[in-house]
Amino acid sequence: MANLRKSYKTIVPDHFPDEMTVSFGEQRLVYRKRTWKIEEDGQEVERGLRYGENPGQESALYELVNGNLILGECGFIDPQRGLVSALDESMLVQFGKHPGKINLTDIDAALNLLKYLMDRPCAAVMKHNNPCGAARGDSASEAVQRAFMADRLAAMGGCVAVNRPIDKAAAEFLAGNFVEVVVAPAYEDGAVELLAGNKNLRIVEIPGIDKLGDYKDARFLDFKSLIDGGIIVQQSPVSKIVSSDDFLPAQTSSKKNPVACERKPTPREYDDLIFGWNLELGVTSNSVLFVKDGVTVAIGTGEQDRVGCAEIAVAKAYTKHADRICFERYGVPYNVFTLEMERGEREVADREAIDAQTAEVNGGLLGSSMISDGFFPFRDGVDVGIRQGITAIAQPGGSIRDKEVIAACNEADPQVAMVFTGQRAFKH
Repeated sequence: MANLRKSYKTIVPDHFPDEMTVSFGEQRLVYRKRTWKIEEDGQEVERGLRYGENPGQESALYELVNGNLILGECGFIDPQRGLVSALDESMLVQFGKHPGKINLTDIDAALNLLKYLMDRPCAAVMKHNNPCGAARGDSASEAVQRAFMADRLAAMGGCVAVNRPIDKAAAEFLAGNFVEVVVAPAYEDGAVELLAGNKNLRIVEIPGIDKLGDYKDARFLDFKSLIDGGIIVQQSPVSKIVSSDDFLPAQTSSKKNPVACERKPTPREYDDLIFGWNLELGVTSNSVLFVKDGVTVAIGTGEQDRVGCAEIAVAKAYTKHADRICFERYGVPYNVFTLEMERGEREVADREAIDAQTAEVNGGLLGSSMISDGFFPFRDGVDVGIRQGITAIAQPGGSIRDKEVIAACNEADPQVAMVFTGQRAFKH
């Protein structure tokens, strides 16, 4: 066990080359390995990534420095537009623990979400390359606090990314909670000093986040390496949903007995559906998430069946909502409160009050919008949300049972609005 603990602190030297070249026919892409000068045992040394996904795994970070790839009619992202891959010492405001692969891919995953949500202050809390909470706000501090408290349990030890400069209020909040990484385009006076109280915290400043909206239509190459050494290459996805006008009516394509969703979303629901859909592009499939007033209520991630994913998201919503009430009221997590109650140290009536308050709003799902990355193959997934009081749904559409899914929305009391995106958002 002692050796395992030590491995988390050990920087693994890598044997990857300083330069990597990828050829696509006549075109060449040139990549340069990124390293940093850090202090190690009282001496300044040059190091790359701490380690890969796990201790002991060698890894390297490469930045695209030359080559303009065009395949068919698609021009891929140009060199000299680096964000995460361009991190130098000046952007690593506080190294904290030397960054590893997951820290940087969490940042990258967050930026891939935020690039569609630059119109307002927005924060995403990432864990294992998935958002555990995301929120809009009137300020950076409001967005950060709403995103973190959307799933306080999962947010612990996560990566917090913000699309606006971190203000002192946001820094003070984060300094009072355990996070591994904070990344923003800038930090207001006094913010870094508050955050730096945690010496292990990685404080990252990427000025390019200010221009993140410029990346929303830029494609990059997505590589998947196979066990046999083979590689699958694909284009990165691009969201089609920017405004309410981009959604399609939820209706069947049959000319005989066509069926359409009878209620259209309200402006508030459209706002949540746009927000939720652009988050969905960054959630591991199968996924279903719920959003209300610009905040994620629950995120169902990486399940093999869609109805099961919806059910898990609902269960998470109740758990997270009860925990938030308990923490804000008593200063301890719900599970700790329950343990102390079983020991006779807390009142049973107090926990019953928390449970009742959670049930009253269906874990915060009442009045929320439901977003799915793939179509609903049966109406059962939609029914899961309707039973919890959702009011609107966005999904790709295209199922042979769209008629049944639409009927579920029309039969609901009150009726539920639904729109199609016309695109799928699978991520694996």
